Amino acid sequence: MRLSLPSRIALAACTIATLLFLYLPLVVVARLSFSPTKTIGWPGWSGYTTQWWKDLFAADAPKDALWNSVRLAFVAMVIALVLGTLAAMAMARFEFFGRNAVSFMLVLPIALPGIVTGLALQNAFAKGINLGPFSMEGFGFRSLVLGHATFCVVIAYNNVLARLRRSSPNLLEAAADLGATGSQTFRHITFPLMRSALLAGGILAFALSFDEIVVTTFTAGSGYETVPLWILEQLSNRQNPLLPYVMATLGMLLSIPLAWLAQRLSDGGDQG
Repeated sequence: MRLSLPSRIALAACTIATLLFLYLPLVVVARLSFSPTKTIGWPGWSGYTTQWWKDLFAADAPKDALWNSVRLAFVAMVIALVLGTLAAMAMARFEFFGRNAVSFMLVLPIALPGIVTGLALQNAFAKGINLGPFSMEGFGFRSLVLGHATFCVVIAYNNVLARLRRSSPNLLEAAADLGATGSQTFRHITFPLMRSALLAGGILAFALSFDEIVVTTFTAGSGYETVPLWILEQLSNRQNPLLPYVMATLGMLLSIPLAWLAQRLSDGGDQG
């Protein structure tokens, strides 16, 4: 399709305006992490310092919060991948009564406001959950894992389901005709087809859990701090007001490569 010159100029202007709207605040945050003064506002470009970065790495609290977030995100990602993959395989390969209702219930947690999910989970954990050997009461690491897994499952489920729906069911029928068992079919056909979708879904679930704050606020309890909670608490710190911006910049440096890798994995799977 050929566009006229005014149309191309308008499209380019809209594209540039959108990119500035999305990424200029990130540039401001990164610049504030090197600000030579304690002033929080529109940063100038005269001078910089790495003192705030040294202060961040010298303190124990941000390192503990970072480790808590990484550990929490990893466990929630593993649970989400297992449950999401099993659910996606059931939805893609089998027809049963209530299939659409089950699919809707699986994706509902990501559509609900986080405060609704947080309140529901807080009430459940405060009163205790009785599931036999898996019973638990109170708040801490386990409550956070269950809370984060509720919405991380949706990411893994959607990625794997989309990949399975694009794959041909004739491959499974051909494998069965050739005498392959269910485990052989999964190992040699199904898993290679959805491998990149699993990796992409795992990366996205990890990133979503890492920076989640609403559900975390309701289910963390006292004494367990993640990176988002630490940043929120430090925003009122008068002595070191720019440390939250350093942690936010560090989070960007970790998240951008993960997002790029997830996109590459998804694109590679589509091409395959």
